Amino acid sequence: IIIINKKNDRQERVVVPSSQITWLAIGRESVMGVQLGCLWLPNSTICGHLLRCPTKPKPSHFHTTALSATASLSSPPPTIQIVGGRTLSWQGSENADSNANFDDCQVETNWVDLDSDLSYWTNSLRPVQWYPGHIAKTEKELKEQLKLMDVVIEVRDARIPMSTSHPQMDSWLGNRKRILVLNREDMISTDDRNSWAAYFARQGVKVVLSNGQLGTGAMKLGRLAKALAAGVNVKRRTKGLLPRPVRAGIVGYPNVGKSSLINRLLKRRLCPAAPRPGVTRELRWVHFGKDLELLDSPGIIPMRISDQSAAIKLAICDDIGERSYDVSDVAAILVQMLARLPSVGTKGLQNRYKIDVDAQCGKIFVQKLAIHLFSGDIHQAAFRILSDFRKGKFGWVALERPPR
Repeated sequence: IIIINKKNDRQERVVVPSSQITWLAIGRESVMGVQLGCLWLPNSTICGHLLRCPTKPKPSHFHTTALSATASLSSPPPTIQIVGGRTLSWQGSENADSNANFDDCQVETNWVDLDSDLSYWTNSLRPVQWYPGHIAKTEKELKEQLKLMDVVIEVRDARIPMSTSHPQMDSWLGNRKRILVLNREDMISTDDRNSWAAYFARQGVKVVLSNGQLGTGAMKLGRLAKALAAGVNVKRRTKGLLPRPVRAGIVGYPNVGKSSLINRLLKRRLCPAAPRPGVTRELRWVHFGKDLELLDSPGIIPMRISDQSAAIKLAICDDIGERSYDVSDVAAILVQMLARLPSVGTKGLQNRYKIDVDAQCGKIFVQKLAIHLFSGDIHQAAFRILSDFRKGKFGWVALERPPR
């Protein structure tokens, strides 16, 4: 329970096991807000006492009070009344909808904490920056080609959709029709896929979930691109012009699967593709039947990445050149992230590597793994952890959740 005192702006954290709470009363006069678990209750929504047990008498003064925190477990747990809201029992006897909402809020709080910690972890690291010479040239050419596009297909990594979004993409595309492809959808859970699809649908963005290796979603993408640009030839006919193929440009960060997706659409290998960033180095037009032309482009990344948390995620997912980061540092942060994620946790790491996990220090874990498997070679141990994640050895793991 986090309490902020209005008089001196002090934040007080009261840690009390929920099974042992007998009574809690918080005065309105001296308290600006209260966070109970993951529920933040600002003072503007408080009437009288924010939290109180109805079976206890009202206190005669307005001070923050927490009594009988060590009460006997044999006594029946009290009911905590949130004024103006539902009654919450510490035994979890509220209805299923309340439980679901509370759990969702708790999950969201955990993700907020993880993002905050990730930002703190990256502060002491060497900044991750990667901008090969061919990208500057390609970026200029791509901007010119985008003016000729009927529809633009932006490909992102489904594990980190926000981090693989170019900050200037919206200004480049303007009012052109866009399709957003979340590639590697097989590496995240169904719940995560649905959450991201719903998030972008609320923004009015057409979304296709795909797996460039197996071709899942490729045909749907082709049909959607033709459908969105169908009006192009209608306008041409009204002007007395002959119809032409729909032009679609495929853009995105390095190694998010653009070329693999085109090869799956064409059902043959026309574009060079490999599981590392920087393979495609020039623009290339390819034809998909008589109705669709596709422009394959090299990965475009900002000249300077200001958000180092996003840069670390790019490194973890192999969406940025390996020369731009220290492998052991990135692997250590990945360990700390996986230890915090419910889908993996410390047990998942221990079961895979047979090593005790210190969730607070990934570097110690990397060092232990190096001694255990690689004769003390830290680089090899770090690369093994990153490789296992990139190959999906930890199961379905998303490193980002849709913002709220």
